[in-house]
Amino acid sequence: METIKKTQLFNASCVALVVTALTFATRGSFVEAWATEFNLTHTQVGWIVGTAFWGFTLAMVFGGPLVDIIGLGRIIAIAFFCHVAGIILTIFSAGFWSLFISTLFIGVANGSVEAACNPLITSMYTTDKTRRLNRFHAWFPTGIVIGGLIVFLFSNIGLNDWRWAMGIMLLPTLVYGYMFLNKQFPETERVVSGFSYNDMLKACVSPLFLFMAFCMLLTAATELGTNQWIAALLSNVSDNPILLLVWISGIMALARQFGGTFVHNVKSTVILLLSSILAFFGLIMMGYTSGVMVFVSAGVFALGIAFFWPTMLGFVSENIRESGALGLAIMGGIGFLGGAIAQPVLGAIFDAQTIAAVPAGQTIELLKSAAAGTQEAAIFAKSQLAGGAMTLRFVAIVPALLIVFFSFLHFRKRKTA
Repeated sequence: METIKKTQLFNASCVALVVTALTFATRGSFVEAWATEFNLTHTQVGWIVGTAFWGFTLAMVFGGPLVDIIGLGRIIAIAFFCHVAGIILTIFSAGFWSLFISTLFIGVANGSVEAACNPLITSMYTTDKTRRLNRFHAWFPTGIVIGGLIVFLFSNIGLNDWRWAMGIMLLPTLVYGYMFLNKQFPETERVVSGFSYNDMLKACVSPLFLFMAFCMLLTAATELGTNQWIAALLSNVSDNPILLLVWISGIMALARQFGGTFVHNVKSTVILLLSSILAFFGLIMMGYTSGVMVFVSAGVFALGIAFFWPTMLGFVSENIRESGALGLAIMGGIGFLGGAIAQPVLGAIFDAQTIAAVPAGQTIELLKSAAAGTQEAAIFAKSQLAGGAMTLRFVAIVPALLIVFFSFLHFRKRKTA
């Protein structure tokens, strides 16, 4: 029987996560392009972008319980098929519904990657879960950096059509499909540990798990919601606002990749509390700063959200072991549900705040249709900048709530330790 090749499986998982990140990064840069080309409002684009999160949640909800039944390899196969189908369908989309359906495919693919790879890694590295999960999830922001730089490069060499950036994602998709091909997968940790399916179900409705699931909703909304919209919200701060997303994601990648010692030696509740504080101040600072200081503010925000996702998964896997693959799937699904809810909400807030910033005597419709270089176009850019700043200040409410919740969790854990 073929042995489990941990390093090869881990590396293949990282490439699959890069593809997930590429779809996330490029969509963030397509917000304004789709709104213009297909005559969509930001709220409509928010629903399209949010569909990827709904698809992710769908895949996690159904894929998580099936991991132990049909095996990790088949879930990976579903991810590969949906990535290929979603990318091709997006390239040939012609409006709202075709973008909606193709993005749903991509969301299912992304969710299937998480549904399979998280329990795969915790099953292979049972004594080093949080650190390994952080290293694995470092490839999500790394993929965003790669995607952002691709968009930046393409725009500078004249390939401004967003379809080119989508097409390039087929290459790493084919790579991870090949890397996983004919590999032997391990049994999940729940199966090896002897916990029954009933034990897993009970663990997933325990008070601590439900509390963490609710917090996951908020941490993911803070990270995924903001990052998906950052290029649009701050489109008038820089000639290349996608570089803000690259900057944030680069800091996140370095923190996750090289923060292993910090993560290993500090209590996870402390990490989550510090992350919430930094995320709160980062958002507030981005909402009030301009120029170079926006990048400083974004750096603070990046350090805040860097450890959210993997530390939440690590906490559940280490403290609620009976929840197994289903617990990790539910946490991931809840996380992307938070991202899905955040998309149209952020789009609606952005629209409302932009309209509120329009000077008296002007209309948003007239300003949007103004030719480049005109006074009306300058007024519209100023209104969008003000609307984006106000939106970021509204989002800061979410990590403010997390500061309260994680403070409670930390002192509760200390009391029961």
